[in-house]
Amino acid sequence: MGGAAWSHQLNPDAETRPIIPVILKAFEKGIRTIDTSPYYEPSEKILGKALADSAISTTYSRADYFLMTKVGRIASEEFNYSPAWIRESVERSLQRFQTGYLDVVFCHDVEFVSDDAVVAAVATLWEFVAAGKVRYVGISGYPIDKLVRVARLCKEKLGKPVDIVQNWGQLTLQNTKLRTQGLEALARAGVAMVCSSSPLNIGLLRAQGVPIGNLGDWHPAPPGLRLAAANAATYVSSHGDDLASLALRFAVRETATKTPGLPSMALIMGPGSVAEVESCAAAANSVRDLRVQARYGDLRDGVVVDEEGVERDRELVEGVRGILGEWIDYSFVSPPEGWDVEAGKMGSV
Repeated sequence: MGGAAWSHQLNPDAETRPIIPVILKAFEKGIRTIDTSPYYEPSEKILGKALADSAISTTYSRADYFLMTKVGRIASEEFNYSPAWIRESVERSLQRFQTGYLDVVFCHDVEFVSDDAVVAAVATLWEFVAAGKVRYVGISGYPIDKLVRVARLCKEKLGKPVDIVQNWGQLTLQNTKLRTQGLEALARAGVAMVCSSSPLNIGLLRAQGVPIGNLGDWHPAPPGLRLAAANAATYVSSHGDDLASLALRFAVRETATKTPGLPSMALIMGPGSVAEVESCAAAANSVRDLRVQARYGDLRDGVVVDEEGVERDRELVEGVRGILGEWIDYSFVSPPEGWDVEAGKMGSV
């Protein structure tokens, strides 16, 4: 469960959106990992307060769920990867979540800073692992080549690989580069787990179109891709289905597909309401092979893909990808042109 729904970037009313019922419903469905970031202001504060509320804490202990957060990105054009700030950020997150440990801490959007800065930040995070305050260390970002290169450098320079990598928007109905270009290279860099977030490509693959928050219309999709996505939504609706649901089913199947020798995969979805949790869980459950014996009876059991369901969705998937046409596997530019990775800011004109 992604925490960006409680950010001002996506929702100006983040503080007033109901959070406790959403967490309770997610936990009930077996969605027991929360991923957020200080950059998703005020998500950490909202989630931390909610998790400490007796409505949740009397039913679920800290050991019942995973907490993942990030360091390094402060604002849309502000980054601080210095060891001093990494330490301060982790300690602040621990306080906000009122916990003695974080399960995963990622370096956030590593493409915006130099490779050396990321390696130094990862080394600082390993200090928290040694102290028992962080369990796993990871990197997150958009460009797959940057993630692969930095993962390889961490292994070479620090003597051990990062545990986990998070990539967004590139294992979707529109873009599958994470699987076709990323997994094998990340495996060679020693990465054990890959999280794919934003299965709807930050709201692009839904009938409502991209979300508008305090940052305005910041979505990087060009007009041609937006139009193609809107046409795809109309096409799916005309066949009695919903583009967001189809895209979620596709993403669940992609991340559930296990390939020997490659990293395990997990999907991060971003429900912001009880109804959206239900929708996410329904999409995941709808692609499961129910003949496989379950331990928990919820999404903690993972997903073994129902091949008959793949066939049922094949025509719609192919139809959508046909409509997207030239935009299949189109990737956004990140960081934007003119960004100085050594300085961690826009270069002077």
